[in-house]
Amino acid sequence: MEIIHRKIEDLVGENLIFASVLYYFGIKFYDYSEKTLKQVCDEKQLDIQKVIKSLESVRKNDHQASIKLVSYPIELIIEYLKHTHYLFIKQKLPFIARLLENIDEKHFHTNNFVEDLKIVFPLFVQDFIVHIYEEEDTLFNYILHLKKALQGEITPSVIYYQMEKHSIQKYAMEHEQHDDEMQGIRKITQNYKCHNSDDLPLRVLISELENFDKELVIHANVENNVLFPKAMQLEADVKKWMADKVKFN
Repeated sequence: MEIIHRKIEDLVGENLIFASVLYYFGIKFYDYSEKTLKQVCDEKQLDIQKVIKSLESVRKNDHQASIKLVSYPIELIIEYLKHTHYLFIKQKLPFIARLLENIDEKHFHTNNFVEDLKIVFPLFVQDFIVHIYEEEDTLFNYILHLKKALQGEITPSVIYYQMEKHSIQKYAMEHEQHDDEMQGIRKITQNYKCHNSDDLPLRVLISELENFDKELVIHANVENNVLFPKAMQLEADVKKWMADKVKFN
């Protein structure tokens, strides 16, 4: 059957990630489960070909596209990481929160982790957002200032005082302590096991939590294996640049 004539419930049941794609178009799958994709797009006046293209793109990539950033300049790596932060905060986490809000209380007994998730997840989101903004305001800004110093856009005295306060190695060590942010949620859900597999909203919730966990691992790998090595080299270059300036003055 052509995808436009399939029910929303059937589409999401086939690929749970479709639920998040539809959500970004303003389609809450649990509110339109019995309607076809065409009916919903017509009702919401959406470009159905654009929706289908997004669904097919997710089906092909499954959110696990390999990212090769090693050859990129450090400022572009930071922009990539900031964009990922934006997607996490503005799209991924709100969608999971909405899914959790709509889980019926009947699941509290068959999947007793649901009640715990309703308490723990908002706390996780709050801590996660604080961590993200702190990282952007401190680490990312410091790295960009190091880059500007080498380009002659910041005076040696300004960058000197910043280097007295900051250390890439220290940031890298602190970052390792935050790498497994989903450990508590993984424990609550018993590694994302869903005991009531017939319930679509619950399956989507667990799938989204597991996918978010995987995306955080990818994100952490980019920071640990690409950003920090480049930043350490940049910091070393700035130290050498400042030493040479002192030598010739």
